[in-house]
Amino acid sequence: MSEYLAVIFLSLLSGLTTIIGVVLALIFKKNSKAIAIGMGFAAGIMLLLSLFELIPESLTVLEPIPVLLTAGSGALALAILNLTIPHTHFFKERGCLNNTLLKSAYLIALGLVLHDFPEGFAMANSYIFSPNLGVFVAVGIALHNIPEEFAIAAPLVASNSKRDTLFKTALISGLAEPMGAILGLFAVALFSFLNPYFMAFAAGAMIFISLHELLPVAKACKKPLLFIIGVIFSIVIYLALNRIIPE
Repeated sequence: MSEYLAVIFLSLLSGLTTIIGVVLALIFKKNSKAIAIGMGFAAGIMLLLSLFELIPESLTVLEPIPVLLTAGSGALALAILNLTIPHTHFFKERGCLNNTLLKSAYLIALGLVLHDFPEGFAMANSYIFSPNLGVFVAVGIALHNIPEEFAIAAPLVASNSKRDTLFKTALISGLAEPMGAILGLFAVALFSFLNPYFMAFAAGAMIFISLHELLPVAKACKKPLLFIIGVIFSIVIYLALNRIIPE
């Protein structure tokens, strides 16, 4: 029971970092340079967690082919959900701050849930597999949430959206992670022997999110050098976390 409470606590803390992203958007507003760097960091840390933490831990128990197939299934599942569930994104290709795509709140909420739900699932399964790994993943995702939410909120600030709308979308995004964590806990409790598969599945879903959601936003900003700087910064932070939180 204590480890379940720890997972829920970590997922709540990680989810609440979305509020920090909104606050930064209110401070910096139309700073497209900050968005490019932030999205580079967000994409980089997500890929590092997936490729160098979740998948390798799955490989300690499973053979490479099952891990590859399961990760592919996670990416495919997110792709299907993106195609079948109505939701909206916050950017058009013509520029990262020229947003005219703002629609009804429920479409935005669905997009945020689709994005953040797998992160909570990954936290739960990694923590049950190894508490240190779970903390590592939770901290990495929390750091990822800040620039990601900043990039989402910045165009809303530029379009003069109300502050309560910004914080509501951040809250919905943040609560999606505890929801994913709770599902992950149920999955492990019912099928504990499938835990390595669950981690690989979550890794595949997170890789899809990075490539499908975050990279296009960075491309829209048309600042590839700044995006690369963000990725490099994510690598530095990842290596620092490896020293601070030994596995």
